[in-house]
Amino acid sequence: MTEVPNPALAAWQSFYVIVGSSGAALIGVQFVVITLVATLRRRTTAATIGVYATPTVVHLGGALIVSALMSAPWRSLALSSVALAMCGLGGLGYATIVMRRARHETAYKPVWEDWIWHAVLPFSAYAAVAAGALLLRTATHTALFVIGAATLGVPLIGIHNAWDAVTHFVATGSDGNATGAK
Repeated sequence: MTEVPNPALAAWQSFYVIVGSSGAALIGVQFVVITLVATLRRRTTAATIGVYATPTVVHLGGALIVSALMSAPWRSLALSSVALAMCGLGGLGYATIVMRRARHETAYKPVWEDWIWHAVLPFSAYAAVAAGALLLRTATHTALFVIGAATLGVPLIGIHNAWDAVTHFVATGSDGNATGAK
């Protein structure tokens, strides 16, 4: 007898189509942002891009991957749970690398708001995906909302971080000082 896809996941299909599509579109927008920033006279370092721009693309890609996993026709919550746990753990590892890079960044020293948006929130989102994955078979309803909130949170974090990067580069002159500063 062939099993049908899990109905608990099927109820979330539209949600993940929206979040996944948004994540993919925002990846494209991030490329536009980097292109616009590249046209400015002030150049940034590869290390700064590795702390602020690349993670935004990776995190948005993570939202796309989780959305794809949650939209797949899994016949068992066990298999989807394993795949989601791997994504959550991989994201936690990457977020840890980004935090280490931020601590060693010399061109720009992160302030508390940067730590929240670029380190704490992405780390928390991946932790929520991993925790939700572990709870998926035993507390399905709650786990689906935890995973959904984390997956939606990542594009929102990405929007903030991309905006933050653009406003930083627009507000600073070619010498790195605030526009109009002497």
